[in-house]
Amino acid sequence: MAEIKYFSAEGLEKLREELNELKTKGRADMARQIAEAREKGDLSENAEYDAAKEAQGMLEMKIAILENDLSIARVLDESKVDGSKIIILSNVRLYHKGMQKELYYTLVSQNEADLKTGKLSIESPIGKGLLGKSLGDIVTITTPSGPMELEVLEISRG
Repeated sequence: MAEIKYFSAEGLEKLREELNELKTKGRADMARQIAEAREKGDLSENAEYDAAKEAQGMLEMKIAILENDLSIARVLDESKVDGSKIIILSNVRLYHKGMQKELYYTLVSQNEADLKTGKLSIESPIGKGLLGKSLGDIVTITTPSGPMELEVLEISRG
């Protein structure tokens, strides 16, 4: 059985829009690029054609990944989850002991992650380390820049 990926309603809609954009505009643009490259002569020595075909393959791979993500995507019903533990879509307030400051994150799916807006992927080392933790827990997380010690100060939803 395939894993399930949980999204916010907004994140799932964004995923659908991106897929639609790639399947319509993305494929049309790619077909145009290939046609333009094909017009430039001998395909066996046409680097522009080869690059366009490779880009087409990458586009189709991205479309296949998004289609797979959509096939296993579910919107999380927050009314049915334990609010005392950190899960996807939890808003968390943490105390970073090394930096001696508070951090605020919302845990989201990989597709929705954006650190600039405080959306932390549950696939990241910090996200994985926080999942399942409760208020008051102190967790040490190994990150590429070294271990960090975080205390869970607050957990909320929405």
